Amino acid sequence: MRRETQNILLILLGGALLKISFSGLYLRYVQKGFLPLLVTAGTVMVLLAGFSIYRDVRGARVPSHSHSTRSTWLMLLPVLAVFLISPPALGVDVVNSGTDTNRTSSSSNGFAALPGGDVVPLTLTDFVTRTAWDSSGTLDGRTVRLTGFLARSSGHTYVARLAISCCAADARPLKVHLVGDVPALPDEQWVEVTGRVIPGSASKENSYVPSFTVSSVNPVSAPLEPYES
Repeated sequence: MRRETQNILLILLGGALLKISFSGLYLRYVQKGFLPLLVTAGTVMVLLAGFSIYRDVRGARVPSHSHSTRSTWLMLLPVLAVFLISPPALGVDVVNSGTDTNRTSSSSNGFAALPGGDVVPLTLTDFVTRTAWDSSGTLDGRTVRLTGFLARSSGHTYVARLAISCCAADARPLKVHLVGDVPALPDEQWVEVTGRVIPGSASKENSYVPSFTVSSVNPVSAPLEPYES
């Protein structure tokens, strides 16, 4: 590959990293804590390419005649995806894949008491973990609010979300079965759902998917951070 082409690719790759970093799109792929690393990597790529171009121009370097390979241009594909397509966050397809649904820690100790108030906001991670392993029943009789996207499967409606440990590649689905009057909203519509858990509804037989009696379902915009950790 010609040196000039290498420099252009390096600038494009670095620019793509910086674009998704400063626009917040990186949250579709990795956790928030990776931002400094992405910015550093993108900046280093751009600076290295810029320095190389400056050195070649300053030294009036004779252009290289080395042969290029088609596979090298495949490096442009992720760049084009970021600049032109902007792939969305993972959604219903992963939830309905049936893999590792509501995989949680099997510890029944250390659950903090829920705060006071008529409605308690909880993450899906906290909610499904409590329904599966909290033998003290802290959720019983409490009205909670969950935020996620709608997912339908086999005639059932769920509010769902994906949790990641590192990046989208290790995403695991979390879902709660909605019981009651659910508006006819499309799959992957983000909602705030208020209601109460049906005690004992999460079990090993149903992969610890709790049932949730709905009192209200309100459409909301997709959050900047689509994944839980």
